[in-house]
Amino acid sequence: MKVDGTPTRTIWPVPSEGAPVAVRIIDQTRLPHAFVTVDLLTLEDAARAIADMLVRGAPLIGATAAYGMALAIREDASDGRLGAAYETLLATRPTAVNLRWALDEMMGALRPLREEERPAAAWRRAAAICDEDVEICRMIGVHGRPLIEEIAERKRARGQDPTVNVLTHCNAGWLATVDWGTATSPVYQAHDAGVAVHVWVDETRPRSQGAALTSWELLNHGVPHHLITDNSGGLLMMRGLVDLVIVGTDRTTAAGDVCNKIGTYLKALAAKDNGVPFYVALPSPTIDFRLTDGMDIPIEERSGDEVKWVHGRDSEGRDTRVLIAPEGTPAANHAFDVTPARLVTGLITERGVVAADRGAIAELFPDRAA
Repeated sequence: MKVDGTPTRTIWPVPSEGAPVAVRIIDQTRLPHAFVTVDLLTLEDAARAIADMLVRGAPLIGATAAYGMALAIREDASDGRLGAAYETLLATRPTAVNLRWALDEMMGALRPLREEERPAAAWRRAAAICDEDVEICRMIGVHGRPLIEEIAERKRARGQDPTVNVLTHCNAGWLATVDWGTATSPVYQAHDAGVAVHVWVDETRPRSQGAALTSWELLNHGVPHHLITDNSGGLLMMRGLVDLVIVGTDRTTAAGDVCNKIGTYLKALAAKDNGVPFYVALPSPTIDFRLTDGMDIPIEERSGDEVKWVHGRDSEGRDTRVLIAPEGTPAANHAFDVTPARLVTGLITERGVVAADRGAIAELFPDRAA
């Protein structure tokens, strides 16, 4: 995707004459008011970037962890250092399964090698994980775009405005991946193909990733959209103003239960009640074939300060932080919820659209299910 007309990824190695000396990321805590990049120089930098959400979104967390492993073993590529780096990165965020997947991929590639071979191999495998994510997300768009096009054709055939209204929750855009995004990939590809598409963007409290990130993405790409409060989706669906819902996921079970940003379950309930298709766009590394019951997914509980304080820009143009609750009020901050497979119309993957069903998922991904 592009930033000010320049093709940009969310993470990339800083080139040098030999091995890269750093990994550069977009500091997403500074968006939408400032576009700032940060260089990660050490394992600790990578772990902090994940934990403090300078990078976020399951695929990008995995990519950052992969590069974190490469940073960790530049000077010491012993088995002990590999194991310590793995555990440090794994502990940063408990819910997104891509984190463990990427770390397992790195360990699988590095363990069999001699120590002197590992540093260069780590950079190669991390770069390959990023390239694979870009292609996976592109293919999610290829398979998801026809869903949007079919709705546009049906509306046109009825003499209606053919604009397809998509509701999304949180940020499952290119900022959550290496490029393209998951839930937004079909939207971007439909828009680029000339299909009239409009996005209802949930603000997504408490960190407001929809307001800060999805809106920023869509604005930069020229996709028509409106920012809405998290509680508006049900009313819009009742009024026939939502044609389909597309969300992302941080972990999906082998049976199709979907764990995503808190509030997703409520959107799925509203969609079911109003006959609105509810799709989940996901790369296959987000499927956790070890789990079948979504209630077994660990739900991250973050600081209550994220609920009580909001970040923004004041009328004088200054970035600021504002307390919106009484100072002594305790706040609970569950970061994710689980949407049962029965509420999911389909999963949009890099291999096609599949039912949220254990047998269907295993048939589409027999290599991973095994």
